[in-house]
Amino acid sequence: MLRSPPAQMPLNAAGRRLRLAAANILPALWLLLALAAPPVHADLTRQALHEAADYSAGRRGCSLLVIEHGKTLLEEYPNGGDAHLAHQIYSGTKAFFTLAVLVAAQEGLLLLDEPVANTITEWRGTSRRGDITLRELMNFSDGLDPVFHLHSDRVTDRNALALRTASVAPIGTAFTYGPSHGQVLCEVLRRKLAARSETPFGYVQHKLLNPLGMGTVTYRADAQGMPLVASGFFLTARQWSRFGALMLGRGTIGRREIVPPKAFAACWQGSRINPMFGLGFWLNSGATRKGSRESDIEDMLEKKWQDQDWHLRCICRSAPADLVAVVGSGYQRLFVIPSLDLVVVRQGTNAHFSDAEFLRKLLNR
Repeated sequence: MLRSPPAQMPLNAAGRRLRLAAANILPALWLLLALAAPPVHADLTRQALHEAADYSAGRRGCSLLVIEHGKTLLEEYPNGGDAHLAHQIYSGTKAFFTLAVLVAAQEGLLLLDEPVANTITEWRGTSRRGDITLRELMNFSDGLDPVFHLHSDRVTDRNALALRTASVAPIGTAFTYGPSHGQVLCEVLRRKLAARSETPFGYVQHKLLNPLGMGTVTYRADAQGMPLVASGFFLTARQWSRFGALMLGRGTIGRREIVPPKAFAACWQGSRINPMFGLGFWLNSGATRKGSRESDIEDMLEKKWQDQDWHLRCICRSAPADLVAVVGSGYQRLFVIPSLDLVVVRQGTNAHFSDAEFLRKLLNR
């Protein structure tokens, strides 16, 4: 079930737009100056932008948006894409609910390190599950079975099914990435917000989407109206880039603080079991570590959780270590590099795409 109106259909065909000069310049003069101009950034040359765009488009990319210092350097919509067409961002959805939990913590509704059983009282006294904290839910170190069946629209009450999830590993010993954790988190939010007559999605809308100016967001919901926390949002590239701007500001956008910076910092801290993953965000901090290897996140996640190895891994050794990514299936990507003041949105359909190769082309490294 989809909630909210579908994205508006495009009015006309979209193409590549490259903005590299100041406004109010005659087109012919603009072209001459642009060809002779120095690179837009020490690394982000025009050629690098085009090579990255061609690489993405050649692998079924349908949108690519590159923003540096708040200015759009490149925006393209190949393969039938359009600026007004929203695409499912899959696991990119998780990060929105992560930040909603941080806001709820700031408001005193909950604590990240409180037991889930404080709210999900039916877990009290149960083996392992009774000791799981909210933080462990969000970094997937809680030992819960992933329950991939929760992605199915045939499940009419995802929260109820998630609460029946079995523990398959001791807390802190395994990274069991999957939708069960998010739906348990959704139920925690539902119960915490009930006294306010708010819903989990309504809270995300009020606390994040509206302040970010993202407008209407379509999302997958079950028969109870609960969002699919693991993968339910549909966004345009421009909408998703607003979330990237919030990431650059570490919880602040413009002069408005949406998530306290100190709380936001917790999102970018990996766990012992997976140093490459924080709270809803993928990290490149391992890029500078000796012996670190590039890892295709989606390929690794295709393996059973017992066979995954996240130690001494990174997204791209050639990219800055402060690169942070929001990752969705089919190579939906939001890359943010604070040291370069850079936001990159890439959307498409499943194809042989490499984050590391794309970033090397984009950064000319």
